[in-house]
Amino acid sequence: MYKTTEIASSEIASDNPIHQRLLFPYLHVSHLVSGDVLEIGCGTGRGVGVLAPQVSNYTGVDKNTELMQELSKNYPSFTFIDMFLPPLKDLPSNHYDFVVTFQVIEHIENDDFFLQEAARVLKPGGKLYLTTVNKKFSLTRNPWHVREYEAKGLQNLMEKHFSTVITEGIHGNAKVMDYYEENKKSVQKITRFDILNLQYRLPRTWLQVPYDIANRMSRLIVSKANNQLVDSIQVDDYSLNQTPDTSFDFFYTGIK
Repeated sequence: MYKTTEIASSEIASDNPIHQRLLFPYLHVSHLVSGDVLEIGCGTGRGVGVLAPQVSNYTGVDKNTELMQELSKNYPSFTFIDMFLPPLKDLPSNHYDFVVTFQVIEHIENDDFFLQEAARVLKPGGKLYLTTVNKKFSLTRNPWHVREYEAKGLQNLMEKHFSTVITEGIHGNAKVMDYYEENKKSVQKITRFDILNLQYRLPRTWLQVPYDIANRMSRLIVSKANNQLVDSIQVDDYSLNQTPDTSFDFFYTGIK
């Protein structure tokens, strides 16, 4: 679980641009959340320390026993639950002031039920903050993702469960775009060998390990070729904008 490139590490130099990109929404919502907060898919706890000073109560859920036990030791005043999603089993309705779920919905088989459950546990007027990758910026098929979204499709899905949906995006500056283009070239060097287009023809679960190997290789190639660029990217090289369709990630707010 810790080794997959789906979990960009702050401790692996070549992961730095992705780590900073994933850290950005936590820093952004740290100025917005308060009260009782639920994080769906808290993973390794990248954002727990960022959110901790702002909340009265924090509950994190994810489907990894080891991670939940480790986070419980690190944050004994918070609650961490090992849970396969959805449903949000045994979590009360109309309870949380905010629900945070970053880069999770693309991994969920029943995304409609996932959003229904997120809305259920929110108090009336409560807010869901959600990010997911913009399909238009994916460089190859990601077999860890059940699906990826385009801007309007995700908006329509969220509007089924929330009275108001605010659509924004997370994008990078020129430095980040330089990294994106370098990574794109690296990926193309690897995928050119897929002459049978197997990445789209084989079951996605068969491709997860090969994808991780190729993805790690691609990041290392870029890091070795331009280590200064990879190391220099920081969280403030990313920003929120009003054009999700042209952004790396969607940042959507659902208000119950």
